[in-house]
Amino acid sequence: MINIKENEKLSVLNHSCAHLLAQAVKHLYPNAKFWVGPVIEGGFYYDMDLGNEVIKEEDLEKIEREMKKISKDGKRIVRRELSREEALEMFAGDEYKVDLISNMEDSTVITCYSQGDFTDLCRGPHVETVKEIKHYKLLKVNGAYFKGDSKNKMLTRVYGICFDNEEDLAAHLNMLEEAKKRDHRKLGKELDLFMMSEYGPGFPFFLPNGMIIRNELENFWYKEHAKEGYEFIKTPIMLNQELWEVSGHWANYRENMYTSEIDEKLFAIKPMNCPGGMLVYKNSIHSYKDLPIRCGELGLVHRHEASGALSGLFRVRTFTQDDAHIFMREDQIEEEVIRLIRFIERFYDIFNLSFTIELSTRPEEKYIGDIEVWNKAEAALASACKNAGRDYKVNPGDGAFYGPKLDFHIKDSIGREWQCGTIQLDMNLPERFDLTYVDADGSKKRPIMLHRVIFGSIERFIGVLIEHFAGAFPIWLSPVQVNIIPVNNEYHLEYSKEILELLKENDIRAKLDDREEKLSYKMRESQTRKTPLTLILGDKERDENTVSYRLFGSKETITVSKQDFVKKVLNDIATKVIY
Repeated sequence: MINIKENEKLSVLNHSCAHLLAQAVKHLYPNAKFWVGPVIEGGFYYDMDLGNEVIKEEDLEKIEREMKKISKDGKRIVRRELSREEALEMFAGDEYKVDLISNMEDSTVITCYSQGDFTDLCRGPHVETVKEIKHYKLLKVNGAYFKGDSKNKMLTRVYGICFDNEEDLAAHLNMLEEAKKRDHRKLGKELDLFMMSEYGPGFPFFLPNGMIIRNELENFWYKEHAKEGYEFIKTPIMLNQELWEVSGHWANYRENMYTSEIDEKLFAIKPMNCPGGMLVYKNSIHSYKDLPIRCGELGLVHRHEASGALSGLFRVRTFTQDDAHIFMREDQIEEEVIRLIRFIERFYDIFNLSFTIELSTRPEEKYIGDIEVWNKAEAALASACKNAGRDYKVNPGDGAFYGPKLDFHIKDSIGREWQCGTIQLDMNLPERFDLTYVDADGSKKRPIMLHRVIFGSIERFIGVLIEHFAGAFPIWLSPVQVNIIPVNNEYHLEYSKEILELLKENDIRAKLDDREEKLSYKMRESQTRKTPLTLILGDKERDENTVSYRLFGSKETITVSKQDFVKKVLNDIATKVIY
């Protein structure tokens, strides 16, 4: 899936298409006023005030037809520089443009772009003529508060996308249709994985099927980390305000934290696990010989997200981070980061997920520590990527407030990217918490620290996996691994129960469908439930002590002995096969 913002040609084309949209809307809704129309990863949008009028989904086609008329007219797009006075005069009566102009710095060059009867305040650049804007689609319409503030007026936001050829547009629209089918909110409901409630917006409830997936992922996480030499801890969910002041969260993250008063003192529910990990490290005296110390925690955190940003499992207010904090000597940084990158490669490969790496550097504001320390940390991460044989892209200014980071963007089965894993190199928090180790010469030294996650958030990762696999999980994750269907209950139910017991004895998650329904109906439902293996047991299977099975999505029926079937299932689970 292409990122429009990162493609210069498509970025210009999409921004120009946003203006074409605005011009068409102005023709159809003459009282419309426009706020901003930026390019985003998935195309563009334009926020507009339509007064008393409303744009519905069914109106988008009408707007597209008007856009096509304007495009065929072929007007040139003309750039013009304005003084502040000229700009204010040109857009007098438009409170949105006046607000933009009034908030510009005096040194800002103010420009506008005109195409025929439409002029808009804009930095540009644009294509030469509206005739170049041919292959576009308006995708959806919803509401958006002016400046993103719920205290302000609700505007209408129209989303769209534009490509430079019909083939790319068609491919993108096909991908969007496929994404709709895979929507984890839809599949989560159909497969009884999780639910949301108005009694806890942003706080997901995991249902029995979802808990099976969650527990399997957590067990996998613990086993793989134990192999890598990690030890495990659990830290409190709520800690005193003073701790968050030491960590810097109180100054940098206070608005996203939930608080409560205990014994007349202010406490905060943890938004991150790291301060607790610091206290665990300080609990003991450490030698240089002990390092690196790899300390893992599946820690439940809470963050206050805006209600409008909440989205299924992708954006929630409580989630479990698969955190680990690694304490090491400075000479161990590169080796440890290389080891982590290779661990993450192996980890994602289990789910058939490829990834790219992004190096995020020091934020311009709200960071702690010296610039010299930041430069050193950034160089260490870049060198580790290179020596691990991985390319990376620099994302300037997007580091955490306490250090630079490597973000891992996984690519799912339909080409979409998701940021999940991260490695954050921290030379600052060990200083704030006065962490030390005893060096070879007996002196106290400051350890270097890595914060890292691989799932990122278990909840979000489950959402990604639902969409990646379209709900058809690998057998080791599937809530029901084998569905048993007797051809006729009168003759085949007893043998089906025997097979059910055999599978359960071998810790295989199996279900017997003994309802009085047609075989074809039960077969279709087994496919709808996306069960990896479906057994069909009739006369032949009962008389010969065999089973006949179908893989999900296949019409081929395979007959084997019941012992061989158990061996196959156990092997597929152990090797984490993806059918």
